[in-house]
Amino acid sequence: MHTPKKSRHRTVQALSGVLLALSLAFTGCSGAGSDDSDSGGDKAAGAAHGEGSRSDGKLDGGGRAESSRGGKQKPVKPTDTHIIRTATLTVRVKDVPAALDEARTAAEDAGGIVGNENTSRDDEGRERSRVVLRVPQDRYADVLASLEGTGKLIDRDAKAQDVTDQVVDVESRITSQRASVARVRELMDKATKLSDVVSLEGELSTRQADLEALLAQQASLKDRTSMATITLSLTEAPVKAAAAADDPTFLDALSGGWDAFVTMLRWVAVALAAVLPFAAVAALLLLLWLRVVRPRLSHRPAAATDPSREGDEG
Repeated sequence: MHTPKKSRHRTVQALSGVLLALSLAFTGCSGAGSDDSDSGGDKAAGAAHGEGSRSDGKLDGGGRAESSRGGKQKPVKPTDTHIIRTATLTVRVKDVPAALDEARTAAEDAGGIVGNENTSRDDEGRERSRVVLRVPQDRYADVLASLEGTGKLIDRDAKAQDVTDQVVDVESRITSQRASVARVRELMDKATKLSDVVSLEGELSTRQADLEALLAQQASLKDRTSMATITLSLTEAPVKAAAAADDPTFLDALSGGWDAFVTMLRWVAVALAAVLPFAAVAALLLLLWLRVVRPRLSHRPAAATDPSREGDEG
């Protein structure tokens, strides 16, 4: 037979067990909450020491990289393709300055710009020019065809480099780096110790420098994918070699023979002019011999040997 005292004792024991169970349950929930907060704090501290931006591939603010829970990267559309186009042309022209003006006009009319330019002459006196042109991607083919038509195409080298993956990677890294900088700023706002503030300031400076480097790389990629680069080399055609390569015609032979005949007559006239004074003196001496000296010599011996004159005198 149970007494009222024993019943009250059992009731107190039962209530004590229920209270103990509730206390344990509440303590477990509090511990789990504190563990979550501690792990969140550890992650924030890890972000301050360079771990947050690289852990599990997670990005804040809707980043484009894959998450650690199986999130897929955003597919790249065909319109998002990024290509760097470059071309090198060597064209032989008759007039290098005129062809250079045409190249400048073609680039500027297409909305491009004229870059570095260099002009020189080779050992044979032929002029050469080299110019770098930047034109929009949508006008690249038209400008290239226009430059090829300025003269005789000697060499052409066109390249196309697909950098879509590089552009997407840089954009993802920029998003991640911006989120990392924002987390470090939040930690700085919550920091109370001077040593923590100094450490976070150094980490923030490093991450901002990395972010600026990524932004500069993004700007460079954007410039090279939006504007194509064409390097044009212009050389002057060898006029003398081209003239010598032509076959001679009948008129060319006749003209050459006439020039030779005129040259011969000129030299004959020069020779006669040189001999004329000597010929005049020789003719004068011959005339004196025939008219004066020779008649006198012929009369003197005849007079000295005449016998009739000697008999008369005796």
